[in-house]
Amino acid sequence: MPEEQDPYEIAQKQLKNALDILDYPDKENVWETLKEPERILEVSLPTHMDDGSIKHFKGFRCQHNTALGPAKGGVRYHWNVTRNEVKSLAMWMTWKNSLAQIPYGGGKGGIIVNPKELSEKEKERLSRNFFREIALIVGVNKDIPAPDVYTDPQTMAWFFDEYAKVKGYPEYGVVTAKPPLIGGSQGRTEATGFGTAVAAREACKKEGIDVKNATVSVQGYGNVAWWAAKFLHDWGAKIVSASDSKGAIYVKNGFDPVELHKWKEEKSANHTVTDWEGEINEKFDPEERAPLFLDVDVVVPAALENQITGKNAHKVKGKIIVEGANGPVTPEADQIIRDKGILDVPDILANAGGVTCSYLEWVQNRMRYYWKKERVMNELEANMVRAFNETYKVYKERDIDMRKAAYVLAVDRVVEAMRLRGKL
Repeated sequence: MPEEQDPYEIAQKQLKNALDILDYPDKENVWETLKEPERILEVSLPTHMDDGSIKHFKGFRCQHNTALGPAKGGVRYHWNVTRNEVKSLAMWMTWKNSLAQIPYGGGKGGIIVNPKELSEKEKERLSRNFFREIALIVGVNKDIPAPDVYTDPQTMAWFFDEYAKVKGYPEYGVVTAKPPLIGGSQGRTEATGFGTAVAAREACKKEGIDVKNATVSVQGYGNVAWWAAKFLHDWGAKIVSASDSKGAIYVKNGFDPVELHKWKEEKSANHTVTDWEGEINEKFDPEERAPLFLDVDVVVPAALENQITGKNAHKVKGKIIVEGANGPVTPEADQIIRDKGILDVPDILANAGGVTCSYLEWVQNRMRYYWKKERVMNELEANMVRAFNETYKVYKERDIDMRKAAYVLAVDRVVEAMRLRGKL
């Protein structure tokens, strides 16, 4: 099969695997109900450019399932966004929110665009245009977007303001990961990476690895990757590798993630990690996906989907994989990884820190009372540890891999909610 598998095929296959284990009497009916989203909105976005021309973009907002609560999930700006990708990401959000036991269903959105080619004003016009078009199906009790790939708190501020224009008044909980000055929560910026680091730490504990002496390889160096690297480094782990879209580095004695991050922030977007002025032992082309195949204790794929596949999983040498990205390991790779004795902490668990903190922001928005950062991070950590331990227990009891264990827990909660509401 092709290496770059359709993410929606992957999402459906993972659901089917969980249903085969749960084996409900009405399994086929459950499958037919959950395999497709409740709704998906496709919008056309003619947008004025700085030179006076108009460019046409396409956007999507998908709501997979809302049995547990309003839809929740990010909006990404990327040239490879597709309808099926958005559907798969929305489905994954359903399971992620269920596993984290936060009262949300799954949603996701995206615009087909290369944001690097837009000016700041063009991005603002496109963002406002998009949110105005999806305003009918979003809302504090309906669907709450958040940032994703190439979107950030500034994007959320534009969304928030545009929705206020549509409604005639501000609804602070309509989006999360806003700047703190306009209702954002303390800790949201680092939340996803922190959650990934907590998942890695807990996995090390279960596998008898001292995180203080653990070697860690990180694929990617965006928000999730660098924060995960920072927290693991703070806890004593040695970060030996990082990458971006233009290359990867290996540093045998480890490096300080903060130093690399500062350097990348100071340089232009044209600079890659391989240009870093710090000590580097080896450099790699991005196609090699080198950070995934180094001999380390923990591998953190925190870039894009379809990175560890049936064709390359045999090259993984790490003892633990912690999926910071969405869908970085394909179903064909799962069995190979399990046969190699590698513990793979799945994406719906490992990167749930962001949406958990978004939930805490939403709660604060509803109360109009805001917590100190310490409380937010403590609540986030406790929830991540609980979700990890629940998943690990099912993994051991059922003798299945961690992904199947996470899906069994998450899907069963959604199905139970649908039965209680008379939807099944």
